Amino acid sequence: MEEKNKNHISRRDILKTLGTGAAVSTAAFAGCGRTNRSSGTAGIDEAAADKMTYRTNPRSGDKVSLLGFGCLRFPLRQRAGGKGTEIDQDVTNTLIDCAVAHGINYFDTAPMYIKGLSETATGIALKRHRRDQFFIATKMSTHEGNPAQRSREGSLAMYHQSFKVLQVDYMDYYLLHGVGLGGMKDYKQRFIDNGILDFLLQERESGRIRNLGWSFHGDIKVFDHLLAQDIKWDFAMIQLNYADWKNASGWNTNAEYLYGELAKRNIPVVVMEPLRGGLLSRLNTVALAKLKQIRPESSPASWGFRYAGTPENVLTVLSGMAFMEHLQENIRTYSPFEPLIEQEYKVLEEVTQLLLRTDLIQCSECQYCMPCPYGLDIPAVFSHYNRCVTDESIPKSSQDANYRRARRIFLIGYDRSVPKLRQASHCIGCGQCQPKCPQGIKISKEMARIDSFVEQLKQEKTF
Repeated sequence: MEEKNKNHISRRDILKTLGTGAAVSTAAFAGCGRTNRSSGTAGIDEAAADKMTYRTNPRSGDKVSLLGFGCLRFPLRQRAGGKGTEIDQDVTNTLIDCAVAHGINYFDTAPMYIKGLSETATGIALKRHRRDQFFIATKMSTHEGNPAQRSREGSLAMYHQSFKVLQVDYMDYYLLHGVGLGGMKDYKQRFIDNGILDFLLQERESGRIRNLGWSFHGDIKVFDHLLAQDIKWDFAMIQLNYADWKNASGWNTNAEYLYGELAKRNIPVVVMEPLRGGLLSRLNTVALAKLKQIRPESSPASWGFRYAGTPENVLTVLSGMAFMEHLQENIRTYSPFEPLIEQEYKVLEEVTQLLLRTDLIQCSECQYCMPCPYGLDIPAVFSHYNRCVTDESIPKSSQDANYRRARRIFLIGYDRSVPKLRQASHCIGCGQCQPKCPQGIKISKEMARIDSFVEQLKQEKTF
């Protein structure tokens, strides 16, 4: 046993190293250990240490941390020579070390995440820990439209490659990825006609897959079809947040229905998009004031994570934590976890109604629409627009008293956030991104609208 574990990092070693502010790629990542806030470091205080909340999977008995680590947004750095970006493995290791040390044991990745680099980085980081300290979840990501991937041979190659790069000999949680995006026809092509679902069921029987489930977006007929099959699903992943509970946007179905149907069948729920791509962490002043009246010290993000974790059938809530401060705050939110009370639900409903009256584009920045064949940075364009809406710096009229200031803020920020060759003006409306968007956003239409608005501002037209 000593020989087997000699290369693994112990929890004590992680806390000791992180607590002393060990040198990593970025100084801001030091101090994840049990440090005192008054010392000037941004460490996790004693009150949160050793108090992570866990839920038990009734199907497998797994004791899973209520906070899960989503591996879609690892930190990036420039490649040597400046040709493109790559995952910063050193900082990623530090983030995952901190997560493991503070009780997070569920790590969710996929072959397509971060341009195909996420699984490899996740495998490298987790290989440094004992296998019984974590659960790995990955997916059959054949929904990007590549016909070769959808064949039996292509799908099997993807499956076996995940084992190789994650450096494991069994998968704790394995998902059919993005079912519903292309309707029933797409689902059958990807999993039924090629025999892949039968293969995955056999793999579960053999023990190489310990829990088999799926992530859902899109066509509700596919969701209902999956639940109607004589298949024992071990879990399912759905988008669940307070804005989508009764008012889901685009192709999505209200989370209330999705969660309710899964709960009826005692199928554990893994939550994605608890903050709807960060939109719920960037509230306008009116919405934020409502939350501060009840919990002055709580951030908008902590409200969203508490909402997502309160339903009893939720197994874990995923968060893509590329920054140490986000990881630290989320650990505090779930260590221990405090469920919402009735008064807080009512306030969040008021906030939701305020959000519905804004001009926000419901982009979750998932990157599924990328890369654009014409070079646009679609998520970055939407992110800048939404940020200005939230900050209330979008001029509603050229007659506004603060028009000139708002115009300047929007245009300068746009050029700083999005390179000119990647802005909305370069969209030709080809529509290739549309079927890939889990939120059902009419991307080409929104790009045209933003481009028209930008031109109005540049030319100082009256509107």
